[in-house]
Formats: sequence, C-alpha cells, structure tokens
Amino acid sequence: MPRLNAIDPTQADAKAKTLLDGVQKKLGMTPNLMRTMANSPAVLEAYLGFGNSLGKSSLSPKLREQLALTVGESNRCQYCLSAHTALGKMAGLSEEEIADSRRGESPDRKTEAVLQFARTIVAERGWVSDEDVASVRNAGASDAEIAEIVAVVALNIFTNYFNHVAGTDVDFPEVAPAKTAACAC
Repeated sequence: MPRLNAIDPTQADAKAKTLLDGVQKKLGMTPNLMRTMANSPAVLEAYLGFGNSLGKSSLSPKLREQLALTVGESNRCQYCLSAHTALGKMAGLSEEEIADSRRGESPDRKTEAVLQFARTIVAERGWVSDEDVASVRNAGASDAEIAEIVAVVALNIFTNYFNHVAGTDVDFPEVAPAKTAACAC
C-alpha cells in the first residue's frame, strides 16, 4: 500500500504538471514513480535531470538498464526490477540478459566486471577497494566510464530507496526480487 500518494497529472501544480506532461510525451505513460515524486516538483525535476544527463553518458542504454537491474536486485526494489525489466526489453535485453544482470553476471567480460563493480559499490556503500577499481579498469572501463557507473548506481539507489519509503504501486508487469538480497548490503 502506498505511503506517499501518486499525483494525478491533471491535478498537479503547474511545475509538476509540466514535468509529468514531458514524461507522458517521452514514455507514452506516466509511471507511478514519477507521479509520486511529483509531490515535490524539486525531487521530480532532480530525478529527471540526473537521468537525462546520464542518457548522454558513454554507457549504452542497454548497459544502463543492466546496471539498474543489478542495483534493483541488490536493494530488493520490486518497483525498479519491474520497471527496468520492461525498459530493459525495450533497450534490447533478452530474458537471459535480464536474469544475468539481476545476478550481476554477463558472458561479456567487461559487462560482468561493470555489474560486479556496481554490486560492490552498493554492498560497500561506495567504499570500494583499489583492487575493485583495478578489476573494472582491467576489464576495459575508462575513468569516464567508472565515474558514470558510480552515477548510474547512485541514481538507481535513489529510486530504490524512494520506492521503499513511498511504497510506490508497481505499474509495470510485476517482477519479484530474489528471496535473499543479491549482495550483503
């Protein structure tokens, strides 16, 4: 049951309505996450701005979705797992890639190193070791990519925690988190 109300876009204040109308235009729907963030137009604007900026990063949309799935599973966020499973499919992820991403795995060496690095960031609350950085770098990640991985992880932690607090109603085909946390976070 939601603890924060999702705002009806037709009843939103001017700033929130403008932001929600932009989401509707871009996605063809207005997800409950953003409708709930619209309680504070500042929160919704910050989320959308951060996400839009990362859309210009060197990380592909597919890899950003894989990271979202890894972080969502690590934090057991049903809303984000459901949303990013759907969005991941739209970005070209197969069912197998989605399942692998949730476990932080990939047959591609660099992708797996990136996903494992993301899991470590979540588990260690950012306190990664020199070896963790060296491992992702040795798999081919540049300093720019490492910075962007941290940013994508942070954005997804924000949405995971927001959903946990808000109790956001899932408005995507539901995907349940694994029975145990994917990491010792």
